[in-house]
Amino acid sequence: MSVSSHVEELRRKHQALEGKVEAAQRSPGSSDSEITELKKQKLKIKEEIARLENA
Repeated sequence: MSVSSHVEELRRKHQALEGKVEAAQRSPGSSDSEITELKKQKLKIKEEIARLENA
């Protein structure tokens, strides 16, 4: 897998997590810890994208 295709895949995952975070924030049944975990996953992906783009 090339770096650019890997970055694109990470961007898709990041966008999917964004949707999950937004849905969880709107859902009264979602816990703060669940939302925090989703945000941490999103941040890890964002950092990986930045690392690959700057490499």
